[in-house]
Amino acid sequence: MVAVAAVVVTFNRLEKLKTVIASIEAQTLPVETLLIIDNASTDGTAEYLASLTTTVPHEVITMATNSGGAGGFSEGMRRGYETGADHVWIMDDDCYPKPEALANMVRGFDEAVDELGGDVPFACSVVEYTDGNICEMNNPIPTWDWGRLLVKGQNSVMVTTCSFVSVLIPRWAIARYGLPYKEYFIWFDDREYTQRMTRLCPGVQVMDSVVVHDMGDNKGVNFAMVDAKSVWKFSYGVRNEASWRLHHQGFLYYLEFGARLFVSLHRGRVSLPLRAKLMRKWLQGITFNPRIDYVDSPRVTA
Repeated sequence: MVAVAAVVVTFNRLEKLKTVIASIEAQTLPVETLLIIDNASTDGTAEYLASLTTTVPHEVITMATNSGGAGGFSEGMRRGYETGADHVWIMDDDCYPKPEALANMVRGFDEAVDELGGDVPFACSVVEYTDGNICEMNNPIPTWDWGRLLVKGQNSVMVTTCSFVSVLIPRWAIARYGLPYKEYFIWFDDREYTQRMTRLCPGVQVMDSVVVHDMGDNKGVNFAMVDAKSVWKFSYGVRNEASWRLHHQGFLYYLEFGARLFVSLHRGRVSLPLRAKLMRKWLQGITFNPRIDYVDSPRVTA
């Protein structure tokens, strides 16, 4: 039977984390091990995890400081790889997989490999909001020929990128493509990483693998939505995407992203101080250029 290491990254969402763990326990295809990455939570999560009893073999990894989603997933994927599992299944601490989510995703991945070959780099779930509607901010980007597997009788569509809300990554892909950029901290780490993996072959979204994303409002995000409360997240997003556009696509793509950012902020009537802050983050992308960390490279410790 296929061995799957599940990775959950958590920060100060104890009650939601309990639901995630229960959802993983209820999977019809049991995971081999559950790795919980605690990003230095301060809400009692550490105390709860220290005495956790669960039907799933598990390990708790406590980060010294909050490394963000990007740092947590990078560490979790490395640890999952080190278990020797065939696949690493990653998710956030507000993602509740339905009981057959993993079994259906593994089946869909295997079917896609049968049709497309061994380079299929990941499978992801359909992400619903708590009211049963599709989760607006977790829609993968499809390929131009997204329905190729559907006409073969499979229940999957081909995608180029997805968010880190229930993604199944085979062991070989982690070895070949490395880990997400932990330096991104939050935002754009999932898009960059899944796009990195689909250069040769698309991933797949398995339509009967379903998870519930218990996030806040069910809204997509764009730069016109920036306000004083959210600007810290957008700051990481701008810096990270600017860096990627420049260093991985080229100078014209970097300029195009900057122009798009400027126009979006203007149309959203974002305050001038916040506009200036984000444009400075765009400029930071020139010097910010992290390197890929591979699972066979030496572990760096503080």
